[in-house]
Amino acid sequence: MNNKEKKILIIEDDKSLSKAISDKLKRESFKVFTAFDGQEGLKVAMNQKPDLILLDIIMPIMDGLTALNRIREDEWGKNIPIIILTNLSAGEEVNEAMQKGVYDFLTKSNWKLSDVIELIKNKLKK
Repeated sequence: MNNKEKKILIIEDDKSLSKAISDKLKRESFKVFTAFDGQEGLKVAMNQKPDLILLDIIMPIMDGLTALNRIREDEWGKNIPIIILTNLSAGEEVNEAMQKGVYDFLTKSNWKLSDVIELIKNKLKK
């Protein structure tokens, strides 16, 4: 399956970061959807059923962990790869996310855009 057939959902309240990731993924020929809070992200996830989700934890309206829990409750969402993007480097939120079967965890200050793209490509090849 090539990238054109792969759908990525970015749930991130930092609009400039979301746009940067989205633009890069589109250049790599992925179909990209964005949401700026957990509630909107949950709705887009259930409608579009993406192949992978990039999920921030701290967001308005509904935080990322609540969205993650709701996605995991759905039959489709039980096994969807989710990569957490956050400013948190450790703590309860991180541990809870990892217990929910998160594929990977990226602390925003520690990665480059190219790292995120490689992580996504590697996960979707499997």
